[in-house]
Amino acid sequence: MEKVTKLIDKVLSYKTWSDKRKIDTLLEHDCSMYTQLGTDSTKKEVLETKKKSRAIYRAIGKIDKKQGEGYLWQMDK
Repeated sequence: MEKVTKLIDKVLSYKTWSDKRKIDTLLEHDCSMYTQLGTDSTKKEVLETKKKSRAIYRAIGKIDKKQGEGYLWQMDK
């Protein structure tokens, strides 16, 4: 989780990046985490990935509240 937190802080701190680029970078990392999971992944690994995704979606909410809330809502469905 620490790695994701550092990534989030780093991306959010960039002043020269557009909001779109920040969101794209965060979503790219989120996608990458899910592609690392496989059929042999433990339940703990899956839950940890979901926890990291939630943190990423909250960070996206700091950039674009509506989009971040949409991702979180979809996750809770």
